[in-house]
Amino acid sequence: MTATPASVSSARFSAQIRSQALQTRIMDLILERGLDVGDALPTESELSAELGVGRNTVRESLKVLQALGVIEIRHGFGMFVAPNNFSALVSGLTFRGRLSLRHKGEEARELIDVRQALESGLIGSAIDLLTDEHLADLRATMEAMEAAAGQSEPLAQHDAEFHRRLYAPLNNDLLINLMDVFWQVYRQIHEALGSGPVNLKEQVQIHWDIYDAVAKRDKALASERLQRHFDGIRRKLKEVASS
Repeated sequence: MTATPASVSSARFSAQIRSQALQTRIMDLILERGLDVGDALPTESELSAELGVGRNTVRESLKVLQALGVIEIRHGFGMFVAPNNFSALVSGLTFRGRLSLRHKGEEARELIDVRQALESGLIGSAIDLLTDEHLADLRATMEAMEAAAGQSEPLAQHDAEFHRRLYAPLNNDLLINLMDVFWQVYRQIHEALGSGPVNLKEQVQIHWDIYDAVAKRDKALASERLQRHFDGIRRKLKEVASS
């Protein structure tokens, strides 16, 4: 009997549900055993026996968990709980954002919305905890950015460092990692839009304006200037939506 398209689709859906359930069971097992970053997982054979599924099925789920950054497979050594790794998130979000540019750019705009809300919403808290040392680090970053612009060098890394140091007072590693994710996604979407020649002097001034508002401890002005930081890419996304 020949399988119908509907039955094939249903079988694939069921297999996907079973695979996701197995991935969840493996993560639960990691938590239940109190394993931490760098700790070794049971072998494939041990997992197969404990979970009651075939080794090939376990292996496929482990590959997915590796892609998600949950585990790390070191060939010849074993499997371990992975350290924080946001590369999969960067790749996935960048792909979705760039793919959306073929249509109306909605997902790219949503990604920009999230980064804008994250930065403008938290700048007040960062200013509350700002010390003279933080401010000196931020100024040093700006001076390095200005020097690079004077040599017509790319500003991408200086830009990223500026935003990291802007929120360093919060001492929140997860926030910095998430901001790095959104910054990398933002840069790749910006490049995919074909931004053309960059006005380095203008880019430096935009960051100096943010720095000045932060140095004055003016939360409202800093938030406003951070929001305006995204005006250029928003204009380009509107062009995509109207084309």
